[in-house]
Amino acid sequence: MAPPLDPRLLRRARATVPFLVALCATGAVTAVLVLGQAWLLSRSVSSVFATHSMDGVGRWAALLGLVFCGRGLTSWATEWFSHRASAAVKSQLRGDLLRARLARPTDSSTTSGTLITLITTGLDALDGFYAKYLPQLVLAVIVPVVLAVAIATRDVVSVVIIAVTIPLIPLFMALIGWRTETAVRRRFHVATRLSDHFADLMSGLPTLQVFGRARAQLEGLRRTEGANRTETMRTLRISFLSSFVLELLATLSVALVAVTVGFRVAAGGMNLQTSLFILILAPEVYLPVREVGARFHDSADGMAAAEAAFAVIDRAGSASAPACSPTTGSSPGGIDVPSPRDVPVVLEGLTLTYPDTAAPALDGLDLRIDPGSLVALAGHSGGGKTTALDCLLGFLTPDSGRIRVGDVDLVGASPDTWRVWRRHLAHVSQDPAMIRGTLADNLRLGAADATDEQLRHALDRCGAHSLALDKRVDDDAEGLSAGERRRVAMARALLRVELGGAGMLVLDEPTAGLDDAAEATVLETVRALGTSVLAVSHRSAVLEGADVVVTLGGQKARP
Repeated sequence: MAPPLDPRLLRRARATVPFLVALCATGAVTAVLVLGQAWLLSRSVSSVFATHSMDGVGRWAALLGLVFCGRGLTSWATEWFSHRASAAVKSQLRGDLLRARLARPTDSSTTSGTLITLITTGLDALDGFYAKYLPQLVLAVIVPVVLAVAIATRDVVSVVIIAVTIPLIPLFMALIGWRTETAVRRRFHVATRLSDHFADLMSGLPTLQVFGRARAQLEGLRRTEGANRTETMRTLRISFLSSFVLELLATLSVALVAVTVGFRVAAGGMNLQTSLFILILAPEVYLPVREVGARFHDSADGMAAAEAAFAVIDRAGSASAPACSPTTGSSPGGIDVPSPRDVPVVLEGLTLTYPDTAAPALDGLDLRIDPGSLVALAGHSGGGKTTALDCLLGFLTPDSGRIRVGDVDLVGASPDTWRVWRRHLAHVSQDPAMIRGTLADNLRLGAADATDEQLRHALDRCGAHSLALDKRVDDDAEGLSAGERRRVAMARALLRVELGGAGMLVLDEPTAGLDDAAEATVLETVRALGTSVLAVSHRSAVLEGADVVVTLGGQKARP
């Protein structure tokens, strides 16, 4: 079973440590207030029976009222700290997740559906961990010890019974926890599979409608949803059953203490005040430990989501690929990388093998891109062409080899250096990304200060004469055809070169989906820029127009 507190939360979630300190303080105050409550109740009740008078009861009641107010304030403070810590940790983990995804945009091990589930409802489940489980865990460590010591000063027999029975609760919690952990992992896996299925279905819905297969997907969606419902109910059954077992065990333990105390009171071996003091404290000793078991199920979903989030973050951290950041500009830690307009870009002996594959995706690739030249990468699908671009962009780190820009070697360089290098690049991927907004909003991602006239000119040079700047574009470029999407991406890259200071175009299948006339227009525009170009393409027009063609093959690309 996983530890009660994942140590990665202490290392990565900065808000966790001060939160634990605050919980220890409120836990100690709670223990003292419980002791005060037990003493006041036992003292006042025994006084009434001893004197057969209600004199002084008002004073005891006022003091008890203050104790109850103190416990209420302590509970409020604990909840306040809990929600603050939970919000801070969730915000930090979401930021770390997004940075990890940006650092490895080509990582196919984390699907969009899984990422969406983690960032939204997945990490929201940490509220149960911070607001319910962790405060109760701290109370379970502090309160029973303090109360047991207080009982030991009055009656050794009772504290021996408590010392023998109270470890049984964590033991049963561990046994139940192993089962719960397995069930929660399975439920989280089914939930992410449902999310992935739905995301894939929505993205492919237009194609399914074209081929008349949209309704056929309903059955698969029903099966996945049914599996999610089944796993959820199985987890709830385990939760309710475990709560019953823990409640029964704690009740029997308290009853054992009460029976022994009752016999001794009846035999005259213990006075009323001491017996009441012990009987009031005994349930309070078991209560925090019992509640930990019940609250464990509230935290299980959050811990499963946190574990999945740490897996994504750790994968990005373990790969030495430089982090991708939206922030541009040099920084004190970055090296001033020269522009590809002025110096050649050289790839020497680039080798990369993906995990769990035997054959390398790149095997000693040598490539030189001189200023103003157009270099094309050709070869069969899966030959390593896109992998080479990802290495040049810093999305992947080669196992060996060098990437030199003038005298600067980028392999092993700092993230700041890679940020400076990316300022010199204009990249068009196989699947260009678009944001929700107008066409002009998307084009200005390449040059924020571009005028409408400059945007129009860039579109016209890419053959997108019919596209209006105020045309609305939804997520995933909905509203644009594949060819229009590629033209817009090319226009955005042109603006980045002409107005954004980029000195090199990095193009992955730039003319895919274009007819011959549109392809010729795009190639003519690229050539007219006079900038360095590295293009991956299968199209003969691109290969014939290139200064250098490097053919890759014989390697297996990304799994």
